Amino acid sequence: MSQSDKHERGVVIYDSKFGNTEKIAKSLAGGLRMTGMEVTCVNTNDVQTESLKDYDLIAIGAPTQMFTASRPMKDFLLKLKGVQGLKGKYGFAFDTKFASRLSGSASKYIEKTLKELGMEIVRPRQSAIVDKTEGPLEGGEVESFERTGFDIGTSLTKDREDPPPNSNEVAPPTH
Repeated sequence: MSQSDKHERGVVIYDSKFGNTEKIAKSLAGGLRMTGMEVTCVNTNDVQTESLKDYDLIAIGAPTQMFTASRPMKDFLLKLKGVQGLKGKYGFAFDTKFASRLSGSASKYIEKTLKELGMEIVRPRQSAIVDKTEGPLEGGEVESFERTGFDIGTSLTKDREDPPPNSNEVAPPTH
């Protein structure tokens, strides 16, 4: 398969108690798809952990509960420690939380775990703000995550669009 035939593959994995983190995950996945990436969006309960080695980007998100990642997300991340082939993959962490600085951050815990697994963080973690425990999400959060997905996907797929070195195309002047 030539480099131009290769499509980056991404997976967006989430835990969601009231549906807010799921909405953000689906929005992120939608933004990634706009760049031509093949993307799967899946709840932690439905992830086949051994299949994760087949993805270039692994984005993981959870609601912030008790100042950190939700229990189902922590259990899922613990399972990843035994999965081969994650080192060198791109990672991105996200969460839903209250606007208060004192609310903690699930994505901070997730991002730390992704780094421990040897993944390259493609973009600093991002939070979507919820108004109350059950939601709703603050206005603009869904669109913001779609833009984030588009930005991440663009940064990962731009290599595919660049002409290979030593091609007949002339590089633009650099001055």
